[in-house]
Order: sequence, then structure tokens, then C-alpha cells
Amino acid sequence: MSRSEPRVGYVAKMYPRFSETFVVNEIRAREAQGEQIEVFSLRPPIDGRFHGTLAEVRAPVTYLSHSSLRASQLWDLARAAQAAHPTVGRHLEALLGLEALEAAEALELATCVAQRGIDHLHAHFGSSATSVARVAARISGRPYSFTAHAKDIFHSEVDHRDLERKLADAHHVVTVSDYNLQHLRHVFPTASRAVHRVYNGVDLDRFGFEPGPRRTEVVAVGRLVEKKGFAVLVDAVALLAARGHEVPCLVAGDGPLAEELAARTRAAGVQHLVRFLGPLPENEIRALVAGAAVLAAPCVVGADGNADGLPTVLLEALALGTPCVSTYVTGIPEAVRHESTGLLVPPGDASALAAALERLLADEALRERLARQGRALVEATFDLRRQARVLRSLVGSRGLARTGEVA
Repeated sequence: MSRSEPRVGYVAKMYPRFSETFVVNEIRAREAQGEQIEVFSLRPPIDGRFHGTLAEVRAPVTYLSHSSLRASQLWDLARAAQAAHPTVGRHLEALLGLEALEAAEALELATCVAQRGIDHLHAHFGSSATSVARVAARISGRPYSFTAHAKDIFHSEVDHRDLERKLADAHHVVTVSDYNLQHLRHVFPTASRAVHRVYNGVDLDRFGFEPGPRRTEVVAVGRLVEKKGFAVLVDAVALLAARGHEVPCLVAGDGPLAEELAARTRAAGVQHLVRFLGPLPENEIRALVAGAAVLAAPCVVGADGNADGLPTVLLEALALGTPCVSTYVTGIPEAVRHESTGLLVPPGDASALAAALERLLADEALRERLARQGRALVEATFDLRRQARVLRSLVGSRGLARTGEVA
């Protein structure tokens, strides 16, 4: 490993987070290519569950947690930042633009950047993690970048002026679908010049193609939140049952709608068909999806504008050879191509979802064709190693970052 390789500081609101396997996999892939990475987390993890792949990450983790911040601590952080960066006073306006906690985190991060020899800061999600990374980068004189996913773009509470500032002065910005890229270019035509589409990747060795008989019929994976559309899935299973087609459906995940969804299955009389398994580690998710005839991802746009970008579980299912039924939401059609790599239905349409599930379950030849074409697409477009190479080249770029090219 050469020290000439830029040392990248990853900034996350919370690391590790059980539902954000894409961050861990991205760091693993970049380290495998020789990059030197450290992780800075604004919050300690609150979930005691961890995926096995976390153990493969070598990057040290620093928690910038100041939940019980006292005035004297803030002065200590300011003094340390002043010692590391004598010009910190020039950035008072930027610090005052943050919440007090974020300002303290930015000061500590800037100090760490100098002490650890960090060359570049990269944050995930354009919200608080990027706010802290941006100001720490200004204090330390280092470039910063961030990955814009979906909630940080589409949620009704997104501050457009704040996001525009971040897009405008970042070294580069990554977003995870062409849909996102076009949206950002439309809403922020000037500030989005440095935005690049880089798809999340799948570890093709870990998620190998597994054709053959399947143990269960339909599975779904994701947090139990509105944007995942699991209420529509319950309704679709109920519609099929009413027609005499009882389809077992396993749902893995946890979230604030757990009780509401359980009540919905009871009200629909399909509690014997729809089973909620709770959160599962990555290896069990992989086995669950690999053993299913169909993966359902009935995503919708939430009442607050929140939507999925391009769910990782869809890419993993395509890699495993599990046919997918999903919806025309944000970037999903870029991976689940209707009648080519899967089936798509309008979001929120339980009847259309039921019909698509019924069709796939009844047609083995269709499932096999979609599975093989889905795997081919993932190999060509969503390879984790390719994603890591592109991210590495963006950090090392000078002129490239401002061209607006799509990676």
C-alpha cells in the first residue's frame, strides 16, 4: 500500500447502520483496491446487530459524539482546531451556520484531518454528515465529496438552498441512479455540474448466480416504512387468496410500521400467508432471497416525498437469479427492466402487483429468462469492483470532477 494513495475519511451520521450495507460494502471494495480509509461517525450505533461483512473492514472508526456537549468542551475543540489550523477563525460564519452539535463535530473532524493526514473527506447522504464534512473540509483546506441517495434529495423537508450550496462547492458528488442525476440537474442546473451517477455495486462473488428449485414463493426485504410499499404487498396477497391462489410471503425487516402491517394482515385474513421475520443478518437475507421464486419490492413514494433510490436488495436478487417484481419509482427501472430483467407495475396498485406475482409464479420459463438476463445486467453494470474503481478515480481527479460526466 503506497502513502501516495490519497487517505480518504468517510463521514457517516451513524456507522455501522444495520440497514446500510452499501456503505460497508463500498468501503470493503475500496480497501481491496488499496485505498486507505478512516471512518468518522457522528453518532455511535444504537443497534446491537451487525452483519458479518463488517469484520472485513480494516478502517479505524472515530466517533465524533458530543450528545452532552458542554461549553468548556466546545472551547477545547475550538482550541485544538486552532492549533491544527491557525486560520480556523476565517470560517466562523460557516460554523455558525451549523447546529451547535454539528459545529463541534466539524471542529473535531478538522483536527483529526490534520492529525491523521486525511487528504479527502467523503460523506454518505447530503444531510448532517455532509454538513459536518463540508465545514471541516473548509477549515482544513481539504476537498470533500458526498453521495446523494434519495431521502436526502426527495424528502419534503430537504432544504434546497443548503443542498445547492453543498452541490456547488463539493469536489464531486455521487448519486446512485440516472433518475437522481436528471432530477438534480433539473432542480439545480448550475450547482449540479460535478454530479456523477455511480451505481451501488454488488459483490458478485458473494452473490453468485443460483439457478434451480426454490423453497418459498414470494419474499420481500426492507425496513417496515411507508416507501417500501409492504402494505400494498399484503393487499396483493389478499387479492390472490380471494381468487383461490394462496401465496406464502415472507417479509424480512423491522421498522415503525411493524404493528400496523401485522394488523393489516389480520384484517385481510392472510396472517397465515404473510409472515414477518424481523431483521436478519446479510447471510440469512442472501439465503432467503436465493431460495425464493420471486422477490417483491413494491416501492411507493411516501406522503412526505420520501422514496427509495435503487434498493440494494433488488440488485442482490438479480445477481442471485431471483426474478423481481417492483415498481416505476425513481431509479428502479434502471435495474428492473420490464419484461427483460423483471416485471414492473405502477406503485400502489395492489391488483397489478397481484397479477404480476401470479404470472411469474405460474410461468417457470419466464422466471428463468428474467433470472439469466438479470444476472447478465448486474455483471455488466452493478459490479462492486467497478464502483470502487470509479469512486477512486473521482477522488484522484482534478479536471474530471467538474465535467458533469456520467461514470
